[in-house]
Amino acid sequence: MIKTLIVEDDVSFAELLSGFLSKYDHQVSFVPKIQPSLRLLTQESFDLLLIDYRLPDGTGLEILKLVREKGLNTPIIMMTSFNDVRTAVKSIQLGAFDYIIKPVNPDELLLTIKKALEKKEDKNLSSKTIIEEDFIRGNSAVAKKLYQHISLVAPTDMSVIIQGESGTGKEYAAQTLHNESKRSKKPFISIDCGALSKDLAASELFGHIKGAFTGAITDKKGQFEVANGGTLFLDEVGNLSYEVQVKLLRALQEKVIQPLGSTKQIAVDVRIITATNDDLLNSIQQGEFREDLYHRLNQFKIQLPALRDRSDDLKLFIAHFIKLANKELDRNVLEVSKETKNLLLRYDWPGNLRELNNVIKRMVLLTAGATADIDALPEEMLFAANEPAKALGSDLKANNESNEKTLIIDALHKAKYNKSKAAKMLNIDRKTLYAKLERYGIE
Repeated sequence: MIKTLIVEDDVSFAELLSGFLSKYDHQVSFVPKIQPSLRLLTQESFDLLLIDYRLPDGTGLEILKLVREKGLNTPIIMMTSFNDVRTAVKSIQLGAFDYIIKPVNPDELLLTIKKALEKKEDKNLSSKTIIEEDFIRGNSAVAKKLYQHISLVAPTDMSVIIQGESGTGKEYAAQTLHNESKRSKKPFISIDCGALSKDLAASELFGHIKGAFTGAITDKKGQFEVANGGTLFLDEVGNLSYEVQVKLLRALQEKVIQPLGSTKQIAVDVRIITATNDDLLNSIQQGEFREDLYHRLNQFKIQLPALRDRSDDLKLFIAHFIKLANKELDRNVLEVSKETKNLLLRYDWPGNLRELNNVIKRMVLLTAGATADIDALPEEMLFAANEPAKALGSDLKANNESNEKTLIIDALHKAKYNKSKAAKMLNIDRKTLYAKLERYGIE
């Protein structure tokens, strides 16, 4: 039996979901609010969590953060409305496996759950988990420049920062750097720093000895030691606490680590690749990230472009994901209708390649024949694609607000989502910008 917890305030929907999953060997518990779920999670362990984003006493991100702070690798799937997609992308940054959009398609849900449980089982396997045939590089000028940079820096031992929005393929870029390096036959270890608490991060990176802290019942090797001779990939490195940053800098400078509670130093030879969706320079200005560590990590920077900036590759990506989905779902989708293609090309894809892959997979799943039609896409995509046109008309206030929202989004794009830079470009202070972001629902 798969022990599953559903956190959902819509009782009718939760009961429907519970009954459906019970038919597929799930033992389901259900709570409608955050606080009861937190109490339950301290008392019991679960194989899977299905969490609604909007709850009466907060958001599902609070549950997600607690689970990750406890060091649990329980797969979490967020359930959200289409309007919360950008927030759902944030949940993946914090360690959620995936998100699904309401109304939930049963087949899509089962497929997502299957993958989540499979990933949990494979979590401790070696790094060769990224298969080249499942990815495509693109033929645009920006793609060629990107992989030219990767080919140049991969054979070196330079530390690399990979910067890009969630869903742009940062881990794949890191894996490619490792595969094309002289360390390719040694381990590639990936750590999601956003899912680690301060104490857990130090233990995960450097290890600990028995009795080093409450719960340390045995000795544990740190990932630095496990990756010795190979590559250590630190995803969302900006989330590391200041104290752990100090330890990390020492490890990089002296090439030794010291497990928690131990007086023994261990020599390590590890190449560091880090990734972030934030501007670490802004974090330095705010005193959240050490400048000396940043310069040690930033011997070479790779900027991954957002999907909205890769229009020349979008058709190629769509065709590639259709091919993969056909193989996985035993479908035979050979083309998409003109209307469907136009919508796919017009949408701005805030979740980038990850979101595109999910939408295409859902489309293929719902297409019985050879041609995918527009009704196989989420209905809300049509609304989102046409939303700018709805601002036109005689309503002056609506038009002004629409123009202001467009200016803010453009500034964020140009500033690579550095809100301080965007505020300066708009000639407003950060407090005003944050207020407008909340007002217009911009994530």
